[in-house]
Amino acid sequence: MFENYKVFNYEYAGRPLKVEVGKVAGLANGSCMISYGETVILACATASPKPRDGIDFLPLSVDYDEKLYAVGRIPGSFTRREGRPGEKAILTSRVIDRPIRPLFPKDLRNDVALTLTVMSVDPDCSPEITAMIGASIALSISDIPWNGPIGGAFVGMIGDKFIINPTAEERKESVLELTVAASEKKVVMIEAGAKEVSDEDMYNAIMYAHEEIKKLLVFINEIIATVGKPKFDYPSCELDHDMFDKIFDYCEKAVMEALDTDDKTVRDAKMQPIQDDILEKFSEEYPDLPTILPELIYKIQKKIVRRWLLVDKKRVDGRRMDQIRPLASEVGILPRTHGSGLFTRGQTQVLSVVTLGPMSDAQMLDGLDDEKEKRYMHHYNMPGYSTGEAKALRTPGRREIGHGALAERSLVPVLPSKEEFPYAIRVVSEVVSSNGSTSQGSVCGSTLALMDAGVPIKAPVAGISCGLITAEDGSWDTMIDIQGLEDFYGDMDFKVAGTHKGITSIQMDLKIDGLTPEIIKNALETTHKGRDYIIDEVILKAIPEPRADVGKYAPKMISMKINPDKIREVIGKGGEVIQKITAETNTKIDIEEDGSIFILAVNKEDAYVAKGIIDAIVFEPVEGCCYTGTVTRIIPIGAFVEIAPGKEGLVHISKLDTKRVENVEDVVSVGDKITVKFLGMDEKGRINLSRKDALKED
Repeated sequence: MFENYKVFNYEYAGRPLKVEVGKVAGLANGSCMISYGETVILACATASPKPRDGIDFLPLSVDYDEKLYAVGRIPGSFTRREGRPGEKAILTSRVIDRPIRPLFPKDLRNDVALTLTVMSVDPDCSPEITAMIGASIALSISDIPWNGPIGGAFVGMIGDKFIINPTAEERKESVLELTVAASEKKVVMIEAGAKEVSDEDMYNAIMYAHEEIKKLLVFINEIIATVGKPKFDYPSCELDHDMFDKIFDYCEKAVMEALDTDDKTVRDAKMQPIQDDILEKFSEEYPDLPTILPELIYKIQKKIVRRWLLVDKKRVDGRRMDQIRPLASEVGILPRTHGSGLFTRGQTQVLSVVTLGPMSDAQMLDGLDDEKEKRYMHHYNMPGYSTGEAKALRTPGRREIGHGALAERSLVPVLPSKEEFPYAIRVVSEVVSSNGSTSQGSVCGSTLALMDAGVPIKAPVAGISCGLITAEDGSWDTMIDIQGLEDFYGDMDFKVAGTHKGITSIQMDLKIDGLTPEIIKNALETTHKGRDYIIDEVILKAIPEPRADVGKYAPKMISMKINPDKIREVIGKGGEVIQKITAETNTKIDIEEDGSIFILAVNKEDAYVAKGIIDAIVFEPVEGCCYTGTVTRIIPIGAFVEIAPGKEGLVHISKLDTKRVENVEDVVSVGDKITVKFLGMDEKGRINLSRKDALKED
């Protein structure tokens, strides 16, 4: 039945990689079932037969589709179905999109959909890397025009040793989480999170991954040679070259004058009459001009900006290639929030705001891995007004989620542990003005806000981007701190965040077919100098160190640890005890299974009152020690004394005084405070106390 069914096997990082072709999803342009260990991904690539009209971009969609059956779980939603993609799925889709997109023909306008369905997950074999390899194979063996293949690798680092595709246990020990995608000759994509890893180690890890990917590509090329289809022909959507040259010659000087400013608003205002003039002069000769004008203007501006950068070493705003835009920073901008910081770089401005809460406010996760919650949440918003556009607010898109996750990854390595700082932390980065590199502006603004909030971060983190311009002859140059136009018309956005000590995150976006080792090394050196300057000259001058305590309006937190066997007594029947404590002390109390207790209150004194009550509840008297307690009731044979809340014992009449006692009331009354000695527990677990023995000690 499956006459075209073929199986290809390879050993990747010591585990079996199997690719099955010709059995499932036969109607897709290209498909494969790829297994790595016991991780299984169905990768399918499809394309529309005709190009989409009226667009100037490739309509590519990449969907990494997580199915909870892959880990043997039923979704927890009301409908018991998977809903919209989770954050991890969106980030993985973006990681796979970035190395694949630049390798499509620039003039292809057919819709292309890449669907990567996670069908089984082996914790030791990354489904993300498996999906990236599957995507490359599905596209390569399809008839869709694409200049692949690529391979992918995940690199960990334990000690001074690099590990390709580390297991789940190895990932816990690793100080590096590096994903690399590459072709045979060049690195196409880099995504990394790290615990202050040096530039040298990061570079060596990237090169180590590339060597492994080269071996993998030999295997992929064997699959392509065996089952690959010829690529289909498509109508080129390239602009007419004669038309472009004619219009470029007409408006070149005017566009150069319009672009030659550091003010985005001025530039846009100068460009509008130029566009109107082009339409008026050439619409009759080129009837399709109104439709293609946006792409035409884009290419005119691109030609000018790239020529400036390559030939004249001139940047749009007049800076040198190694010069950062004017910088400014402030803290304590918002009076009632727990912490805030405003970071300004040229016309890019980010206001980051910190909110502190109890550990119960940590985000619950429901993904395919073992991570169930995260205490640090970073959200990024970029409203329309930040770019001068009249757009209504919308829910966060993939870009916003991606940039928030990048800032989060940049800052997690310097956060205090839960034991050092028992708070859930949320940071929101509001982009109030955008002209390039807002994600790295979010990192800088959030460092300011965290320090303003009194979060004892280990070191300040700064982020900056490096751009690239390449020529047809192979020459290239990099530039620090790219603004919007340089991002649009350049070849690379190499974003690096870190401390003085080392790198905490990298994200690289490309518009070309890859980077050479020399470009990567240059970008790492350039960004290191940039972030050191920002930390020393901007961040630390605004706030030299984290504030000694959390702010006036932030909740105050204290923590304690009790015997887990005592948790039931602290909570009480139906939560009665804990509810009474929180009501009486105006606190919020979180109790974990290991006996950790976190007490949160606006006033620290209230938290200490609650702690005192809990201490009393879990109190265990020590035999032979004396305690002061309250007489609660009297019976003919003695008096009951409460030495701690819920801890009541009997002082027998013979133990009330050093002399003989006829009536208990002759010595004590209800409500009296007396000192007693703990004699131990009787055979029924009751507390035995003695006032006589306590008096003798006095």
